[in-house]
Amino acid sequence: MSNGDDSESGDDEAEESADAELSTDTLESRLDDAAEALEVAETEADLDEIEGTLDGIAEDLEAADLPEPDEDDEDGDDPREELEGRLSDLREDLEDQRGPYAGDVTAIVENAEATLTDTRWTEGGEGEAVAAVTEFVGTASETLDADLSAEADNPEGASETLAAAREAVDGAGLDPDPDADAETIETLLGAAEDLEAGLDEAEEWEDLTVREQLAAQGFYDVLESENRKDYPAEWNAVKIYEKDRDVEPILTALERFESGFMEENILDALEHIAPEEAVDAMLERAQKRDKQPVRILGRIGDEQACETLEDFLGGGDVKLEKTTLRALGAIGSEDSTQSVANRLDADNPEVRSTAARSLGLIGDTRAIDPLADVLAEDEADEVRASAAWALNRIGTERALAAAAEYADDRSYIVQVEAEKAAGV
Repeated sequence: MSNGDDSESGDDEAEESADAELSTDTLESRLDDAAEALEVAETEADLDEIEGTLDGIAEDLEAADLPEPDEDDEDGDDPREELEGRLSDLREDLEDQRGPYAGDVTAIVENAEATLTDTRWTEGGEGEAVAAVTEFVGTASETLDADLSAEADNPEGASETLAAAREAVDGAGLDPDPDADAETIETLLGAAEDLEAGLDEAEEWEDLTVREQLAAQGFYDVLESENRKDYPAEWNAVKIYEKDRDVEPILTALERFESGFMEENILDALEHIAPEEAVDAMLERAQKRDKQPVRILGRIGDEQACETLEDFLGGGDVKLEKTTLRALGAIGSEDSTQSVANRLDADNPEVRSTAARSLGLIGDTRAIDPLADVLAEDEADEVRASAAWALNRIGTERALAAAAEYADDRSYIVQVEAEKAAGV
């Protein structure tokens, strides 16, 4: 029967044995063995076994109580750092020795399918992309001894052809073992990488400069010897499109050009012709609280702009608010009456005056009483005159009667509008 001393002695021996297994020399020896095994590995199973060995070494290295480097010795070696470095190198060598796999091929091909359909190609780029697909499919057909040839003359068709080739690779059951299909996979992977490179080199729409894009879209085709002017071709073309009221190329130029000069001239053209097709583009620019797009929306007169424009009222920018009120008046939607009438109480008399005139343009009879109140109570004669003008513009019997009461007003400008209402 053992006594306590024997037990303690056994524990000490076990700890000494464990420490011996986790010593620097022992871990180095195990890494040497793993490196030798990796050199002679012939199958994926061999590599899996070596990976397990490296995982075990990593766990023991983490648990090992290894000597720390001498802080006073700048050239002192760090055993843990050196062992971790060797372990990392062996893991990289292991991964390099794996495969390639059929999955590496199909992953590249699947990405190529998406690239073909998601990319906007130039005319030349389409041909280059289709040619890259044709070359890959030809190699895949020969390598797999399969009939994968399918004629495609556009990126969508080429993508479908690639999908069929990918399914063929996936269904071939290729074994990455060196004694099996490793060479076949290597050939297919090289072809897939060439496909990827070919698509990268094919010309995309975004590779073109703005001028090249517009030229490809025929933007400059309107320029002929008799209509060319002595100013930039882009501006020349916009002027011609403006004259012909051809809106689409003008909007294309607005989207493409980043020049402030061109944007100003394009917006001037759109303000002149006020096309319905420009609503969305002007709404987008109006969100930046730019006044010219707001004016253009007013000239176009589309009621769908009202909700956006009403958000600009009361923001403190007097010039923008006046422009917005005029635009809402020009559009003339009675749905905007209340939002505009609310600005009759604005602190700035110019805003109040513009709001009154906007109500006259809208013509909603619900504005008669608020306008009559302004005419009676506002301290600024120019605002009162605008209210009288608006009542004249609404033109109903009640509106005219409210304005006509001021035919003898102290203010001449109010009196003039009141006399119009009274028919004097």
